[in-house]
Amino acid sequence: MQLMRRQWDPFKEFEALSDRFNKMLGWSGETKEPLSLTTWAPSCDISENTTGYKVRAELPDVKKEDIKVTLDGGVLTLQGERKQEKEEKDTKVHRREMFYGSFMRSFTLPDDADEAAVNATFKDGILEVVITKSKSKATKTKEIAVKTA
Repeated sequence: MQLMRRQWDPFKEFEALSDRFNKMLGWSGETKEPLSLTTWAPSCDISENTTGYKVRAELPDVKKEDIKVTLDGGVLTLQGERKQEKEEKDTKVHRREMFYGSFMRSFTLPDDADEAAVNATFKDGILEVVITKSKSKATKTKEIAVKTA
């Protein structure tokens, strides 16, 4: 399967270069805000065996109702949203590294993937999509219901 590439972000590249330069000079430990808002994307594992393919995505703090799995023209798309908890007025946040908001990951399926035989389950923050191998390939758009495992 192929991962669809994201558009190049020069601000992220500049921030990474700045971080490497600061580490080289020994200027570590400074707290700073990123130069641009970062969108998050869940980490995914893709595996294959003799019967099919498996895509596993880490989705901590995401509810099953906030996940949508679609299949369109040989492209499997995982999308949803991780909602941020409401901040308390008397709480001061010192560091925020967890990302919130919408996400989307898309993967091109191989020619032997059976688009009619796709199952998605969600348990303990892990979304698992299993695609069976087949000789024929369907081209219809299909939404896959996510079940609780």
